[in-house]
Amino acid sequence: MSSLFSKVTVGSYELAHRVVLAPLTRMRAEPGARPGPLMARYYAQRTSPGALLISEATIAALDGNGYLGAPGLYDDSQIAGWQAVTDAVHAKGGTIFLQLYHAGRQSNAQLQPGGGRPVGPSEVPHGGVAYTEAGWVPNTPNRALETGEIAGIVERFRAAAERGVKAGFDGVELHAANGYLFDQFLQDGSNRRTDAYGGSIANRARLLLETTRAVISVWGAGKVAVRLGPNGSWGDMSDSDPRALFSYVAKELDTLGIAYLHLIEPRIAGNIENDAHDQSPVAAKTLRAYFHGPIIAAGGFDGESAEAIVRSGDADLVAFGRHFIANPDLPERLRKHLPLNRYDRATFFGGTDVGYTDYPFHRDENREQRIAA
Repeated sequence: MSSLFSKVTVGSYELAHRVVLAPLTRMRAEPGARPGPLMARYYAQRTSPGALLISEATIAALDGNGYLGAPGLYDDSQIAGWQAVTDAVHAKGGTIFLQLYHAGRQSNAQLQPGGGRPVGPSEVPHGGVAYTEAGWVPNTPNRALETGEIAGIVERFRAAAERGVKAGFDGVELHAANGYLFDQFLQDGSNRRTDAYGGSIANRARLLLETTRAVISVWGAGKVAVRLGPNGSWGDMSDSDPRALFSYVAKELDTLGIAYLHLIEPRIAGNIENDAHDQSPVAAKTLRAYFHGPIIAAGGFDGESAEAIVRSGDADLVAFGRHFIANPDLPERLRKHLPLNRYDRATFFGGTDVGYTDYPFHRDENREQRIAA
């Protein structure tokens, strides 16, 4: 029997298989960062009975956006749109976690309240781009958060997690990868602070762990998760000892009893494939020794490699991105070894239904699939 299509318990939920919809920034939200009917259709298409879906990165604070068109839950007006998404997923027997993020320094003044500067742990020159009405533009140099402001960041995530309850989600995943705010605090290439949130590994991990506890206070540990990208270099991210850093974080998250740990494998650095690494990569195999709950691995997997990592025991589930974009019925295709649609990278970020909800389902002699949810 395929390991990828065996049942698994993740936190408070029993899942029918281990093929997960990865959190994918698609930038199709309506004005006001509100999900619309198109988004509900997209998620419904990618739901199968007993499946786990993770929402795209959802803005937790008004100053936390890096992409025009990204959805939010920093305001009550955004709850109804997400409720339509979760209702659509639940109607097809799926489970959906809300991924919350703050872009931190990976933003532009055009996306900030009053045109202000993005925030981050320290004022360190860096690259990277944001998406605004002018298209892809360089990030605006950030300012460093004052120590007294950090409690407000934690509170905004807690409040967004509460809105996630009202919107009908089944849990929350904190996005601590891809060079966003939590990642910026974790890695010493971006964190040069000398207060309680900088310096030692324990101090640099403080913001993420405080926020995780705050979200647990809303949801309970069995419905909270964290995503890490130990090898991410997007936005000029780096750390002097990633193995020590991420082993510590994994161990601390393990003590909290969270639902799962979501790890981006070394073949992906940020959002791009990267086969070259300056340091020894840190993967699910490494962190399995420190985190004993379910691990979701993500990063360039196909059916064969996903089956292999689950069989090895290094991961319990596998999150698919690009293949899930192009194949709304991906679990069925992988289970039956059916051919996959090719994805169109040009339509990944922003736009209409083209390259979003118009990818065809597979049709075979046993059943008729529909594109419509």
